[in-house]
Amino acid sequence: MSSTSPTPLPPKRLVLASRKSALAMWQAEHVRNLLKGLYPQCEVEILGMTTEGDRILDRTLAEIGGKGLFVKELELALLDRRADLAVHSLKDVPMVLGPEFALPVIMKREDPRDAFVSNQYASLDALPDGARVGTASLRRASQIRYTYPKLQVLPLRGNVQTRLGKLDAGEFEAIILAAAGLKRLGLADRIRSVVSVQSSLPAAGQGALGIETLAGRGDVAAWLAPLIHRQTALEVCAERAVSRALGGNCRMPLAAYCETDAGGALRLRARVGAEDGSGMAEIAVADGPAGPELAERIGAEAAQALLAQGAGKWLGLS
Repeated sequence: MSSTSPTPLPPKRLVLASRKSALAMWQAEHVRNLLKGLYPQCEVEILGMTTEGDRILDRTLAEIGGKGLFVKELELALLDRRADLAVHSLKDVPMVLGPEFALPVIMKREDPRDAFVSNQYASLDALPDGARVGTASLRRASQIRYTYPKLQVLPLRGNVQTRLGKLDAGEFEAIILAAAGLKRLGLADRIRSVVSVQSSLPAAGQGALGIETLAGRGDVAAWLAPLIHRQTALEVCAERAVSRALGGNCRMPLAAYCETDAGGALRLRARVGAEDGSGMAEIAVADGPAGPELAERIGAEAAQALLAQGAGKWLGLS
């Protein structure tokens, strides 16, 4: 007698929770379209929500509690069964979920790099001393200040359109955004140049979408399984392991980026820097063949190596 669990019947209706921003709705519609392709008879609805992170725009995310504010209301919708799944930009998802939640799907990653956006200049290297660069990310701010100490790096909140509007109004000479978001919104033409990972290592999970469910909804996880991209999932697992081991959140100037080489090995780089750009710790770890246990292990190794370099003082750990 087989012990294999039976495949659940195709769903008749799924409700997908999403933030209401243009980018989040693009992501939700993308997932909805994929699900409709898998299950043509299924009714897939989007429950658009405005989160606390979207409402409070006069302070940095670090000041108001971090990127977890973008997912809390969506998780409440899962808990009270208004939604079956929630779609997130993975870099916004806390490194440790509550026991009632699961992250069964990580989808194929878009471009993970940061994008340089300016109406006057072609790249960070082209900016004059004192130029104003806007970013909402401590990670980006730390790395830019470290590499380009003569630039002014200033906080910039709001959705993609709001940030572009502030650039166009002359408040900044340049802003730094995620390349994936601009491409998904059809705004790739606003990218003057893509920032190399040497200048700005991405955030853990940047460019990837994650789908969250209740931990007890094995039926939903089974329906979503065809959306899993194994390579991205392993790479992101390593990146998130670094951040989790260091207590990572958006209040930390922490970067982690993993790639899979031609031989199937994981190559992970991670950085922690001073918020003011006065110092930087960096580590590279490689091992293979790729698998979930390896991804977790090299992430933990990278975290310990960063701490050995003194990164704890920039993370509030020492």
